[in-house]
Amino acid sequence: MKKVFTLVALLMLVELFQFCSSSKKVKAVSQETATTFEANVLPLIKAKCSPCHVPPVGTKKHLVEYALAKENIDSIIRRVQLNPGEKGFMPNRKSERLPDSLIQVFVKWKADGLQEK
Repeated sequence: MKKVFTLVALLMLVELFQFCSSSKKVKAVSQETATTFEANVLPLIKAKCSPCHVPPVGTKKHLVEYALAKENIDSIIRRVQLNPGEKGFMPNRKSERLPDSLIQVFVKWKADGLQEK
């Protein structure tokens, strides 16, 4: 589990640093590299939303299913942007808030059109 999180975090850092140069390059990169469910969102859900939203243990909506994640994206974004202690906060009451770089994966996925692959 730690290896998956480390890999996801490393990929997020690499993606984040791609946007630290000139605005022309940012625009070109963001148009060419759309965020997709399978490549970007699913690994994040498996790493950070488990066990609640990942079968077979999870009893909440199984967000590893593309259709459910797509259908619930507004709620996901709203809830991960809350602070611990606020009603509806995710990932869960005992966890810390996700880093902004990981929250932006959900936001960018929505902005890129909620592509599956």
